[in-house]
Amino acid sequence: MLGKIGLEEHFAVEETVGHIPAGLKNAEERKKKLLDIFNMRVAEMDKYGMDLMILSLNSPAIQETYNAREAVDLARRCNDHLAECIARRPDRFRGFAALPMQDPDAAIEEMERCVKDYGFKGALVNGYSQIGSPDTAVYLDDKRYWPFWAKMQELDVPFYLHPRNPMKDQRKIYDGHPWLMAAAWAFTVETATHMLRLLCSGIFDEYPKLKLIVGHLGECVPFHSWRTQNRLNRDPRPRPFKLTIQEYLKRNVYVTTSGFCSTPALINTIAEMGVERVMFSTDYPFETVEDAATWFDNAEIPEDVRAKIGRDNARALFNL
Repeated sequence: MLGKIGLEEHFAVEETVGHIPAGLKNAEERKKKLLDIFNMRVAEMDKYGMDLMILSLNSPAIQETYNAREAVDLARRCNDHLAECIARRPDRFRGFAALPMQDPDAAIEEMERCVKDYGFKGALVNGYSQIGSPDTAVYLDDKRYWPFWAKMQELDVPFYLHPRNPMKDQRKIYDGHPWLMAAAWAFTVETATHMLRLLCSGIFDEYPKLKLIVGHLGECVPFHSWRTQNRLNRDPRPRPFKLTIQEYLKRNVYVTTSGFCSTPALINTIAEMGVERVMFSTDYPFETVEDAATWFDNAEIPEDVRAKIGRDNARALFNL
């Protein structure tokens, strides 16, 4: 399929390229691809039928910069760099803002600047933020962020929740099994739990027009939503949210195929959420455009479904 659009596609600057997970195979090649915007990346896009990438800063980057002032400065410089790159190739790239969630007021200001001055299409934040020290973890359902969510609704742009590894003091379950860290499993557990915290916080009742994007086919949450809701229905404790998990998924959440080249899983996600809630992505350069595009172009799905997921849903969501 030609004309594909990807929206979990990463870049780095020199200050963040060293933040990629330890032990990653072909780490040096990945670093080169993160830093390269116009050569290797565009060549792969051309070869495998991708018209456009919405670029975002690599993980965890800003979110692990626990000094708030440094996080604000780094986010601004990364966004300025991204805007310059997009200005050189507006036919191939758009951008998600990197945000210093260590300072919610600064995050609001930077979000507004990136949307209004640079035309960025939303924000991508790498999970929880470390604030004040490397031993803290503040999640995005925290009350300090509610004015930020109000601004996201006002700006009417999506928020992409991207994975990161759990805090070091939360990794005991992986002791002796380091291969289960990062994308193999730990990213999924960390991000799915963060996603459920947001869905169960009341944020989407207070701000019902918020748009949340989660990669990797929703980090298993769509697959598990019936069981989660079934147990919530039997829990007598008071709760701050009004709708069911399934209702939030169909009203407020979008997912991407990034790093998840499985046709049965894709079909399940469509059944749970609706085809309009699913979009193509590659997770470049941690996954290859070749793998993602070759799988997607040959997946046994109807052509109108392929067109929606590969291109049309993103065009509608981001006003492309």
